[in-house]
Amino acid sequence: MILNTAEKLLMNNPIRSFIQWNKEAAMFEEMGGKVSGHKVLEIGCGRGIGTEIILDHFEAGEVHAFDLDPYMIELAKKRLSGISGEKLNLFVGDAENIDAPNNTYDSVFDFGIVHHIPQWQNSIKEIARVLKPGGKFYFEEVTQKALNRWFYRTFLEHPTENRFSGKQFVAELEESGIQVGGNFTYWLFDDLVLGVGTKRNLKS
Repeated sequence: MILNTAEKLLMNNPIRSFIQWNKEAAMFEEMGGKVSGHKVLEIGCGRGIGTEIILDHFEAGEVHAFDLDPYMIELAKKRLSGISGEKLNLFVGDAENIDAPNNTYDSVFDFGIVHHIPQWQNSIKEIARVLKPGGKFYFEEVTQKALNRWFYRTFLEHPTENRFSGKQFVAELEESGIQVGGNFTYWLFDDLVLGVGTKRNLKS
């Protein structure tokens, strides 16, 4: 679902950008390392902060990034206009129906998008589908504990059914072939779950 006005303001401000650059990126790197030279997908890219981090901090070779909201893609294109078209592809897309063949990407990044999707399990299956065997899924997600808080219920719009705890999210990844094990953590009073999983190679 497309973010409401309050959440767009919350997600598109200097504080959120600072957290992504200085907290989430560091935690992702510690758990999964950089993606130097990799072909990477970002789901729900918004105005392109995460995309910029993937390119500059994680040293991706090529990034494909999409958002459900055409307006956010326009903002991302303006923000990242100086980046070569060979390194960056921004487009309107849906995490439940990713426009890419099987085993396309070396890595996929999720800076807090899946919890917006009513049937979020569909997006996990799609992420697993487009990841190459051995590819990594970097995820930071909002748990049901957070969504039950007064602030979230009052000012932000999220699906109210079929929500997940951190353990349930990780379990769905494992069920879809993305091995996480203990490579995840909670932060901000367990409101967020953050980790890195690796797509299993079924032939090994």
